[in-house]
Parts: sequence; C-alpha cells; structure tokens
Amino acid sequence: MGNPHILAIPYPAQGHVIPLMELSHNLVSHGFKITFVNTDFNHKRVKDAFGNKADGEGSIRLVSIPDGMEPDEDRKQLGKLTDGISKVMPLELKKLVKKINGSEDNKISCVIADVNMGWALDIAAEFEIPGVAFWPASAMLLALLFSTDKLLDDQVIDKHGTPINGENMIQLYPNTPAMHPNNFLWVCLGDFTAQKTIFEFSMRNNKAVENVEWLICNTTFDLEPGALSLIPEILPIGPLSATNQLGPLTGSFWPEDATCLRWLDQQPPGSVIYVAFGSFTVFDPIQFQELALGLELSNRPFLWVVRPDTTEGTQSDELYPIGFKARAAGRGKMVGWAPQRAVLAHPSIACFISHCGWNSTVEGLSNGIPFLCWPYFADQFINETYICDIWKIGLSFNRDERGIITREEIKGKVEQLVDDERFKAKALQLKGSVMNSVSENGSSNRIFNNFIEWMKS
Repeated sequence: MGNPHILAIPYPAQGHVIPLMELSHNLVSHGFKITFVNTDFNHKRVKDAFGNKADGEGSIRLVSIPDGMEPDEDRKQLGKLTDGISKVMPLELKKLVKKINGSEDNKISCVIADVNMGWALDIAAEFEIPGVAFWPASAMLLALLFSTDKLLDDQVIDKHGTPINGENMIQLYPNTPAMHPNNFLWVCLGDFTAQKTIFEFSMRNNKAVENVEWLICNTTFDLEPGALSLIPEILPIGPLSATNQLGPLTGSFWPEDATCLRWLDQQPPGSVIYVAFGSFTVFDPIQFQELALGLELSNRPFLWVVRPDTTEGTQSDELYPIGFKARAAGRGKMVGWAPQRAVLAHPSIACFISHCGWNSTVEGLSNGIPFLCWPYFADQFINETYICDIWKIGLSFNRDERGIITREEIKGKVEQLVDDERFKAKALQLKGSVMNSVSENGSSNRIFNNFIEWMKS
C-alpha cells in the first residue's frame, strides 16, 4: 500500500501556503506522502523562487490546478479571485483526484484543506476520502467566522456582512480581543461586491467544515485560551513554525535573499530593527518615505524587506527619499524577500516592525521578539490587539490627521519599545510557553500526535 497519501490544498495566498507547507513537512517526517496543490499561478511562483528544490519529486510533490483567473490578472483583487476559485477549482480538483487515484497504487487516503477552501472537503466526501480542515490563522479569527449567525441575530451585520453600526467595538467572548466591525475579515477586502462575494464564500465554507472529524489550527492554548475554550472543536497543533521541521522548500512566492543573514552576523546582539509587511501590504509614496526616514532617524541598524510591489504603481526603488540609500548603506540593509524564520531567530534582532499577519506573529513570539504593530487588513487588527493589549509584547503606531505614521512617531515608538526591558521580558516569557506547547507532552504536541495516530489508522 505504501505510505499514507495526503492531498493538501491551501487557500492561494502566501500566508496560507506557508503554514500548510510547514504542516506537510511535519507529516513527511512521520512517513506520509504529500501531494500539495497550488494554483497554476502560485505553483509557477514557488518553482521560480526555489528552482530545483521545488522539483516535486520528493515526499512532497507539487501539483497545480487553475484558479479561474487570467495569468495577468491581479490576485490581490480578492473578490475576483474568490469568484474564480468558486467557479473553476472544484471541477479541476475532482479531475486531479480521479487522475491520481486512477493511475497510482498509492491512492489518496486523506484530504487536508484550508478552511477557506471548504468546498474541497465536500469533494473529499464525494470520493469517500476522509477530510481534515486546517486553519492557518488565529483561533479568534475562525471564531469570528463561526459567529456570523450570532452577529446577524444581534444586528451587528446585515445579510451581506455589512456592519450596521461600524462605530462600536465588539467583543465576541470574554478574554478575547475586542474588534471593530469595519475591520471584520470580509469587510476590508475590497468594495461592496467583493465583500458580499467573500462573505457568502465564507458561509459556504463554514457549512463544509461542520462534518469533519478534525479541525486543526496553527495556534496553542497558551496564546488563545479564551477563543479555544469557547469553541472546543478547534484543536490547536501549533505554532507550526516553532517545531523547526521546515525543509528547504518553504512555499515562498519570492526568492529569499540569504545575504541578509550574513549581514546580521556583523551586527551587535539585540540591535537590529527588522521591518517586514508580508505579501499584501501596499504603501502610498508619502508613507513609504516616512517609513524610510523614520528608520534613518532611529539611528539603529535595520533590515527592511521591500517587495518589488510594495508601493502603489511605482517601483519601490524610485520612491526612496533622495540620498537615503547612500546614507543608510552603513547600517541599513534592504532585501526583496527574507528567510524570515532564520532572521527572527538571529540574536541581533531587537524588535519586529510588522503587519501582524498570523505567521509573522507566531514566528516573532516563538523567538521572544517584541513587536511594533502596523496592521494593513483582515485579521491583522485582531493580532495587533493580542500583541499590545492581551500579551503585552508590543506597541501600536498612531497616525496623524492625514492617516500617515510619521518618521517622528516611528523613531519614538522604536525607542519606547527597545528601551523598556519589560517588553522583551514578556516576549521571552511567552516564547517559553509557546515552546513548551510544542515540546514532548506539551498541549499542541499531544493533539498533533493523536492526529497522526488517527491519520495512520
């Protein structure tokens, strides 16, 4: 029969592909074979980023199916992407499953699907293949998605998911982050049409997840006791990034610039500001320049990840303040994409200016790093609340009347965070709790081992 064969399908965004790839590497170490299904568009990006490491011939085989969009269309238009996924990907996944099961002795024994791809669990059921739902973000965000009926009943949102009174903060449950309805996941991902599409898509996914035996989440009881105690169906097996089993293939969409690690080796311990905003955040030119000048004003070494598409409509290289790159050459380094887990584990890192995506959040706290929070959209506002108000391992930025975070604000918050040893002490304390959860006999480790036993049976 061979090793158990798992088909893994993430939602087609960087913050979803990487944690499912982390889980896949962990499963490979337990003897499983993985067929990892990206969209055609993202498959090409991963292959281009990792070359022969992504040949797809090892225990993790990379395959792809279309996402319903044209090659040159913008995948950051999430309403359009969601529409394409719904119309095209289910049929294409059925074809793939039939092809694999018709041509191989080692047939698919389980489908692990991102909750945002809940329709894949329906397809698994059609083929009588056991399905597992995987949630790559915080349990709190999933609790929000599962609470939409309550939000409708309480008249927090209307039938399209639009906030009825967007000015009032709400708290779903005690001991969980307060949320602004205008920052609900589906509300801040585009115009009204996109919002409606994504809201309805999420409701369908909720239904698909209801009947699975396992709903696993990239979190731990130590981080989110409130959300997890109130929705016990969510089983924490993370943070996956803390298990240190990620192989050479990370699933990154950009080539990682490892020269920054050698540069970090030359910096004093606890001195470097690490600045990275994930795969979606986009800056207008004024904000980009204020960030650059704020890093310069801080008078500290900094490592800044600047994607080619970081700024709106203009290549980032053209938008640096005049003379900035020459002035920063002595103590600043800019890269297009970084091996972030290795960066955050480096002893020279003092703090992390972050968009607060969940992967970045758990990678930072798994290394005891304090945060300066700069959320952009979606769940990043929930994570900011966790970091600043609940875990107390970071600070938020304030914006001026233009909505800009100024250079002086950046300089001031860097100094406030780095000079106050209490932030670092709390971050190290939380790191200890997180690492215990994934160690032998830790809560996440026990659940993960039970999951492995179920998969093998």
